[in-house]
Amino acid sequence: MDDPLFWHRLQFGFTATFHYIFPQLTMGLALLVVVMKLAALRGGGAAWDDAARFWTRILGLGFALGVVTGIPMEFQFGTNWAAFSRTTGGVIGQTLAMEGLFAFFLESTLLGLLLFGERRLGPRRHFVVACGLLLGSWLSAYFIVTTNAFMQHPVGHALAADGSYQVGDLAAFLLNPWALVQVLHNQCGAVVSGAFCVASVGAFWTLRGEHADVARVSLRTGVIAGLVASMLVAFPTGHWQGRMVAAHQPVALAAMEGRFESGPRAPLAVIGQPDVANRTLDNPVRLPALLSWIAYGDFSADVAGLDAFAEDVWPTNVELLYYAFHVMVGLGTLFIALMGLATLQLLRRRLATTRPLLWVLALAFPFPFIANTAGWMTAEFGRQPWLVYGLLRTADGASPTVHAGATVFTTLGFAGLYFVLGVLFLALVGREVALGPHGHAAHSAPDASAHAEDA
Repeated sequence: MDDPLFWHRLQFGFTATFHYIFPQLTMGLALLVVVMKLAALRGGGAAWDDAARFWTRILGLGFALGVVTGIPMEFQFGTNWAAFSRTTGGVIGQTLAMEGLFAFFLESTLLGLLLFGERRLGPRRHFVVACGLLLGSWLSAYFIVTTNAFMQHPVGHALAADGSYQVGDLAAFLLNPWALVQVLHNQCGAVVSGAFCVASVGAFWTLRGEHADVARVSLRTGVIAGLVASMLVAFPTGHWQGRMVAAHQPVALAAMEGRFESGPRAPLAVIGQPDVANRTLDNPVRLPALLSWIAYGDFSADVAGLDAFAEDVWPTNVELLYYAFHVMVGLGTLFIALMGLATLQLLRRRLATTRPLLWVLALAFPFPFIANTAGWMTAEFGRQPWLVYGLLRTADGASPTVHAGATVFTTLGFAGLYFVLGVLFLALVGREVALGPHGHAAHSAPDASAHAEDA
């Protein structure tokens, strides 16, 4: 393939997908560390403090890899997407700068204090630092999601004389209704990833009979947080996101559901295989009228199919969009079922002895990352063929002077580098899990004077 646009898209998609493995983990863990430290402050016992210290170390590893893998994406705005940056930089540059100057530096500083400052700060001030880290990481997410929301549903912009877009209404841009819904949905998904990892390690230690107190705390926190977050991903945040797509990107909704014909009482496709050439959905299993209700709150509402739109505005890969959406929804449903069963066993005080369920929890940690990736693929493939929906086509945003060969070469370089980084990250996390929560106790535990001073 000698099409530069294909390789520009592939490279950015690859680097963005690999990068987002780490922020979703750290954003989810940031909340769970706050919960653990709060439980310790309220007299929950030393196990909560030990668990918080352990997961803070994992958070630190994830943050480091997130920084390393995120920097190349910033450069790609200039190397691969120069026309896009020139046209929209006056808008998206605002939130990207905010993310870098405020949230990123705040997050970095507070993470250092959280990792190395417990002796001096004492438990109460250290808890405040953990809350600040949570605020910084989620604020960072808000600025990034707001940037993406402008590309999905552009508001608050004005067209300048040179043909570029500038911020016309800062409040409208920052409070884009798409961004408000998308960030809630995104952050709930991040908590699912963090919770599954916490539950997985807790289940692993329980199966091995190691670190019983911290294993119990991790298992309990991960299971309960996983159930709550998984339910919130589906409803109301997922429902709100679906309504937003129906209102502003109806052609994407039609492709997500493999819906080729318009009509009322639209069914929801549970499974099926889209055949774009023949404009049919093969072997479908449908739930009658449910799509009409999800999209418009009315079981008899008319839902547009792909036949209602010109083919040049259809998503460029209907099949991949359809399957990404259904993988996301299918895994999300399984997450609710798994964590619901685990919570039931937890309430019955049988989870620690239900070994088959513990094995499932221990092995389930990769799947939220797959579901979150599928969710972002749904959003990005649904937006195509637009870089900024309705304003700038993807084909018009690429760098015209960067040829396919150069992009292929650098993509191979990224693939090799990221493979090494991925193996290194897994090795370091595996080492921490093997050492256990007390592996660095001599270096991380606060001294008695700090407790006395803070009290």
